[in-house]
Amino acid sequence: MRHILAIITCLLGAAAQAQDYPVRPIRLIVPIGPGGGTDILARHMAQKMTERLRSSVVVENRPGAGSIIGTDYVAKAAPDGYTLLVGGIFNMVMNKALVKNLPYEPLRDFVPLGYISAYPFALVARADLPARLADFVQYAKERPGKLTYGSPGLGTLQHVWATILLKQLGLELVHVPFKAAPAVHQEMLAGRIDLMMDNLSAVKHHVQSGRLRAYAVSSAARTPHLESWFAMFAPAATPAPTVALLRNVVAEILRDPEFAGRVDKDGGRVLAIAPGEQSKFLQDEVERWGALVTRYGVGVD
Repeated sequence: MRHILAIITCLLGAAAQAQDYPVRPIRLIVPIGPGGGTDILARHMAQKMTERLRSSVVVENRPGAGSIIGTDYVAKAAPDGYTLLVGGIFNMVMNKALVKNLPYEPLRDFVPLGYISAYPFALVARADLPARLADFVQYAKERPGKLTYGSPGLGTLQHVWATILLKQLGLELVHVPFKAAPAVHQEMLAGRIDLMMDNLSAVKHHVQSGRLRAYAVSSAARTPHLESWFAMFAPAATPAPTVALLRNVVAEILRDPEFAGRVDKDGGRVLAIAPGEQSKFLQDEVERWGALVTRYGVGVD
């Protein structure tokens, strides 16, 4: 009987805590450095969450080890709703597919609170390369190992997706990793790197000005599986009432015209997925990209 009473007391305490939540500031962890697209999106979310929760939501950058440090920090944080994560395909899917002995397990250690937005990628090339993709493919096949493609580092979306696409096209290009995407853009503009796959919003001004050539765009209507996406997560053991409240808040933000307008301006689209489908979406992404990475032998070594 005492054991049953103890369980009831704990459940009542958890329910009372959820009713009071939040009573102190919420930390929104970004597992990469400030200033990038993930950080900007997180700050938009933090602002909108603060307005709706009437409690401060503060962005905290915890970069390192290709987003692993910050992500693992949230995985091991107290599951009380006060430490949340802005994640995406980069740390929830690609790290799982590429990194051996990953210290966190995306499907086990996190619960999705809502998917936020998705952004198409574009295959871009130097402006003096052939105008059509078919012509470029022929051009590259005649020069195996002579052309290059850049990325902001081993294991990044730009590296993985470009590698898979080029192998599907039967092309042999040399991968040149950099520390950041803008460095690749500058090398392409200078004529020292030939090709890159990158977020459309990051390269569209170069394409529009004619300084780079766009061969293909992974839009929602054409290639929905080749988009980068972002979402919010909490530690897996977070109380169900708190998860439900946060999911409602995220859903409200996605319906906010001002927020949706910001996403659209950045070249993306709002990615609204029903709560009952959120875990399945993540599982499908992990399985799909894990299979592709294995099939095409993409590695980070």
